[in-house]
Amino acid sequence: MIDFNKAPVVGNELAYMQQAMQNHKLCGDGPFTKKCSGLMQEAFGSRHLLLTTSCTHALEMAAHLSDVGEGDEVIMPSYTFVSTADAFVQRGAKIVFVDIRPDTMNIDETKIEEAVTERTKAIVPVHYAGVACAMDEIMAIAAKYNLKVVEDAAQGVNAWYKGRALGTIGDFGCYSFHETKNYTMGEGGAILFQDDEYRDRAEILREKGTDRSKFFRGQVDKYTWVSYGSSYLPSDLNAAYLYAQLEQMSAINEKRLAIWNYYHESFEELEKEGLVTRPTVPDYAVHNAHMYYLKVKDLKTRTALIQWLKEHGVQSVFHYIPLHSSPAGRKFGRFSGEDVYTTRESERLLRLPMYYSLTMEEAAQVAAAVKGFWEQKGARDGR
Repeated sequence: MIDFNKAPVVGNELAYMQQAMQNHKLCGDGPFTKKCSGLMQEAFGSRHLLLTTSCTHALEMAAHLSDVGEGDEVIMPSYTFVSTADAFVQRGAKIVFVDIRPDTMNIDETKIEEAVTERTKAIVPVHYAGVACAMDEIMAIAAKYNLKVVEDAAQGVNAWYKGRALGTIGDFGCYSFHETKNYTMGEGGAILFQDDEYRDRAEILREKGTDRSKFFRGQVDKYTWVSYGSSYLPSDLNAAYLYAQLEQMSAINEKRLAIWNYYHESFEELEKEGLVTRPTVPDYAVHNAHMYYLKVKDLKTRTALIQWLKEHGVQSVFHYIPLHSSPAGRKFGRFSGEDVYTTRESERLLRLPMYYSLTMEEAAQVAAAVKGFWEQKGARDGR
């Protein structure tokens, strides 16, 4: 069976984790945490970047730092992971879902302004599959209505919009280093921001409500409880694993792009025949090959294709069930406008195996299995 995902291993992970153990510094903000932060700040042009225990916690920090509170509204797509909404629901906000674009599966920037009310506090664009949302238009709406922009760039590490790294364009950006992501620390994330005014608050929030970071920099002679906070620091052991990955960021990116491009070329004929829709990457975006997906005719076809692939040794999966159709989504949110594409497109989409150690021979087996589905007797007649 060709697995859907395997966490990347580049070779230095164990050595760096042993170094962390020998340093007797396994808790947060150790040497490897600082190395990871520094490397990404330089690579992505972010003034501030703090590693967190997950992207979920990065989003929670962003919600807090954005001063989202009881009764506020936050605009986002319904086609996203639950953490995107959870982070703001915990602050007492109402989630306002808007429709997606069928080409990129990202939030439809033309639907955002009509969802703005006097209670709106923030917009949360989600860069699906590492393909950038239309950020110029989103930032213009935010500026017009004085709204915060929190980029959910969980899938967007080392992806770009008009030369700017995803996660560095809005007020806050949030990364994921879960084992399903391009670069991993098992569980982990990061929050990014450019404005110096958030630095002290972010450090205090991340350090259990204390000014411990200032203490370690020698700015205060002792640290104390100064505000609300939680424990959002990952272990330096996890950061050691991540640092090995970040050192090989280009190699990982190139391999994933090679697989993505192979898939894309392989399915060109199927798209011309109207059997599938391939991913779209707008000219303004440089993607990171986070995933390769296909969209088929409908839910019935997708279910049959997933089963076919399983029978032929390939694990494929569908993705999000739109949040607005879930029990919590109905309780904590509402859909603005009409759901033209969100549900329909989500039911058509399936994801193919995509990971660093996937061989080109295995990618060829995946492509052959997909094509074989429509080569079976009668399949093309059922398009």
